[in-house]
Amino acid sequence: MIGYLVRRILLAIPTLFVMLTAIFVLVRLVPGDAASVILGDQASAASLAALREKLGLDQPVHVQYLSFLGKILSGDFGESLSSGRSVLREVLLVLPSTIELTVAAIAIGLLFGLPLGIAAALARNGWVDYVSRVVSLVGLSFPAFVSGILMLIVFAIQLGWFPVLGNTSGAGSFAERMRALALPALNLGIIMTAYVMRVTRAAMLGVLTEDYIRTARAKGVGPSRLVVTHALRNGLIPIITVVGLYFGTLIGNSVLTEIIFNRPGLGKLIIGALNARDYTLLQGLMIIFAICVIVVNTLTDLAYGLVDPRVKYS
Repeated sequence: MIGYLVRRILLAIPTLFVMLTAIFVLVRLVPGDAASVILGDQASAASLAALREKLGLDQPVHVQYLSFLGKILSGDFGESLSSGRSVLREVLLVLPSTIELTVAAIAIGLLFGLPLGIAAALARNGWVDYVSRVVSLVGLSFPAFVSGILMLIVFAIQLGWFPVLGNTSGAGSFAERMRALALPALNLGIIMTAYVMRVTRAAMLGVLTEDYIRTARAKGVGPSRLVVTHALRNGLIPIITVVGLYFGTLIGNSVLTEIIFNRPGLGKLIIGALNARDYTLLQGLMIIFAICVIVVNTLTDLAYGLVDPRVKYS
């Protein structure tokens, strides 16, 4: 297992460098001069020259690239142009809130998606299967910002079951924090449930037709043990895959969800950076977002080895 872990970490290193190179190129492909965009058209030549020097834009591209890599690898993401504080500090202040929302949405998706998918596969073409497929279709049809607004109007404003505004300070009791987290997490969890349900159904339908399932059933293995021990475990690979791949999508959807429910997180930070034309902060946000995706994908690969021992020896 140690060798498998080392191989996966080594594979993540080239991905990290490709990601950093892509971000470096994309930021510099933006039309116009970054200093002029930040300071505006009325800025003096001296101010523009000073900002270009501060950002390192007056140096050759290869020097900028090497300096960029050196700073990122040493943990220096630069300073925010609007606040003057470290970009890493700005992001780490709100990143736990976004991760909390994302993890809660994944938990909701697994909690409801797995049983629905298993039930749909066991009752193929029955009413349970049709209802589950309709539920998943509805979950996939609504964009996160549409379902978020509808849930806010119905459950927060009309029924008053949940607060209209999120817990922006992060303070309060555990119950208050969970109450403020419930609607945003449910908003993203519905989408996650739809994905997990469909993938679980497809995986279980494939596994239930295997010869070893028929053999286990013929040997008198009980239904619950047959599903959990024999079928579900062998169908976990595609489920783990969709959870890992959808993690990045959930973070993207959490941006809109945080804005709708007025929660602290990367969403509000991105909007603030855009309004302030804080390109240093935006670049840092892209890098940290990409690093999170790489880490989750690496953990997903490691989970393959835990679920199916054949993977780590292949």
